Amino acid sequence: MKKHSFYLSLVFLLIYLVSCKSNPKNSESRELFVPNPQNVEKQEIKTLDIGAKAPDFNLPDMNGKMVSLSDFSEARVLVVVFTCAHCPTAQAYEDRLIQFTADYKDKKVQVVAIMPNSSLALLPEECGYTDYDDSFANMKLRAKDKQYNFPFLYDGDNEAVSLKYGPSTTPHVFVFDEERKLQYNGNLDQNEKPGTGNAENLRAATDALLAGKAVVNPVTKTFGCSIKWAWKQELATKASKNWNENPVELKDIDISGIKKLVKKDSKKLRLINVWATWCGPCVVEYPDLVELQRIYGGRDFEFISISSDKMENKENVYSFLKKSHSAIQNYIYTEGDNYKLIEAIDPEWKGALPYTLLIEPQGKIVWKHQGEVDMIELKKAIVNHPMIGRYF
Repeated sequence: MKKHSFYLSLVFLLIYLVSCKSNPKNSESRELFVPNPQNVEKQEIKTLDIGAKAPDFNLPDMNGKMVSLSDFSEARVLVVVFTCAHCPTAQAYEDRLIQFTADYKDKKVQVVAIMPNSSLALLPEECGYTDYDDSFANMKLRAKDKQYNFPFLYDGDNEAVSLKYGPSTTPHVFVFDEERKLQYNGNLDQNEKPGTGNAENLRAATDALLAGKAVVNPVTKTFGCSIKWAWKQELATKASKNWNENPVELKDIDISGIKKLVKKDSKKLRLINVWATWCGPCVVEYPDLVELQRIYGGRDFEFISISSDKMENKENVYSFLKKSHSAIQNYIYTEGDNYKLIEAIDPEWKGALPYTLLIEPQGKIVWKHQGEVDMIELKKAIVNHPMIGRYF
């Protein structure tokens, strides 16, 4: 009986191993792309000349699958667009690029987007118009949010492909003919604000190539965010150093002062976070909340923190704030009665920490959350608010 059970178990084990080997999902998980941004030596950037052959590439798409130039061999026209998630100009042209792709999908025109930026060189201060930075993980979220109908490829590790094409901004368009020779280099159109253009320059170049004609204006100027080449990380390091050297202060605040923070007329969109040093989720998420001030602080936004620690713990609160480089408006609640604090902040608050509110001028609460926040959700609430917005 035992021998029979042993052989039966062995059979089941073999079946399991075979199924794992043949299961595409298991195979995909083993081949999942892992980003690794690297240092890149500073070099001169030269934009590809008209008539030049399209440089080959082998880059991961948002599923981690490697995509090459040869994958688009059947396309009569290949449009390579260097774009990204953080840039307001790139965001302004997203819908036009999606619409262009849909309009030309049955004409053997293929659009491929490449993200050229190194996350090593991207400053938080450069992300004030977006909910996403240019990391591979956030690229996937952007592509999902906007339902991209074209491949979105990541070149943020060593920027080797971007260096060959030589984009100067995001977005920057390169249009290749059937022989993969460059016939247009420039912008989609010259109307950055959404709703004011329809990718006229890109359409004109593509239509000319489909008709077997020369592109009338093969080179146009581009406008947008500069490429974040990895060697620019010195600027990012300097910006972080400057922020970390800002003084950190902790002030006392009573119920009257808290009511003014919540209700007082302000010219800025105000984020208030109530926290404590003894609250695990509070201290874990706090540095990310401070970074929101770096991201959106150059706009009509301010972050204010209120510690609900007892006054005898004030020194520990201050030490934590210094460690977190919390160079914002920091307060500690002085009266000790947490039920009065709840009523002053928001009567609907259940009392659990942390508690976070986004407040318009004149005191209207437009977003609130009890517990650790979803940082992407909070960023969306900030950037989608009319006082902030995604475009110039």
